[in-house]
Order: sequence, then structure tokens, then C-alpha cells
Amino acid sequence: MSGAKIRLSEKEMELVTNAEVILTKNAIIEKVKTLMAELQSSTEEIINQHSYLFAPEAILSRPKISRGENYKGLPYLILDYPRCFEKKNILAIRTMFWWGNFFSITLHLSGKYKELYQQKIIAAFDMIIAHELFIGIHEDQWEHHFEKDNYTAVNDFSAIEFSQIIREQGFLKLAKKIPLTQWDDAKNILLEAYSDLLKLLKD
Repeated sequence: MSGAKIRLSEKEMELVTNAEVILTKNAIIEKVKTLMAELQSSTEEIINQHSYLFAPEAILSRPKISRGENYKGLPYLILDYPRCFEKKNILAIRTMFWWGNFFSITLHLSGKYKELYQQKIIAAFDMIIAHELFIGIHEDQWEHHFEKDNYTAVNDFSAIEFSQIIREQGFLKLAKKIPLTQWDDAKNILLEAYSDLLKLLKD
């Protein structure tokens, strides 16, 4: 039984004997890291120009780029800024690359920050639809995939339903998904989406 488990399929043998697979993957990850570093520099400038939107403690922490190999079995990189992750109070904008899936950018609010901004976001319903954003509906706020049980297009809801979801959930996540096929334009698309998310926090 154990011998059968460790045998390689034809496809697995093809991969394990081909060093180029991992070397190419490593090269791609390095390019994503470079992209995230450029986004970090740009988002710091954007936040400096919009610091009036935030309490000082919310933007006290510097941006952070993190990397992992196993979100649902696949590599990922994330950039968090702002990144205020208190136990009950979260204010973050998270940019994510997920291998084989997408780029995404997410506004994540909970606790006092959700209370502070939720009415402005509810009032921006039409703008949110225009920007083709998704709203997080999963009970676990740390899920990032775009399956139907986690994110739903805001366009699928009426303004009243949208407001109800925001008021009833303990957290608020609004996200934009960018296909990996838009790689060449990803930086500009992500920065535009970043600015769009900040507009939701304005009076």
C-alpha cells in the first residue's frame, strides 16, 4: 500500500525530472516581489497624500510584504498597507498575488474602523458597483479566494441588501480581482484600484 502511494505518475515524473519548472517558478516569484516592492513605494506616497483619512495609529506601521507557499496548496505574496491588525480592530488594504489564480486588492475593516467608515461605504454603493468590487460574505475573514461562498459581486445586491450585509457582519471586506493574464498592466490596475478604495473612505 505505501509503495503505491510513493510511485510517481507519468505527469509527476515529467515534472520531477525537469529542473526548469522550479527555476521558472522562482524567476516568476522574483518578478512578483519586484512588483510588490514598486507597489509598496507608490502606496506609501498615496497614503502620505491621504493621511487625513486615518487616525495616526492606523498608519503607524510601515508596509509589509509577506510570502508563503501554501494558501490552498499554492504560492502567494501579499502587501499590506495600511496594516493595522489589532485583535478586534482591523484597517488594512491588502494586495495579493496567488499563483494560478489572480491578483487582488482588498479593503479590510473591523471593529472601530468598520464603525468609522461603514456609513461612507454604504453611501458609495453606486461607485462600488462602477468599480466592479466584490464584498466578502464568508464567516471567516481570513479567506481570500473568490469562490461564491467567500466573495459576491456587489452588483448582485440591491443598495438595501448591501447595507444590511455591512451592518450585520462583524467585518467588512471589499475586493477587486485582476486576472493574471493582465500581468503587463497589473501595476497600474492595482494602483488605480488602491486609489478607488481610498475614495470610499472620504466624506
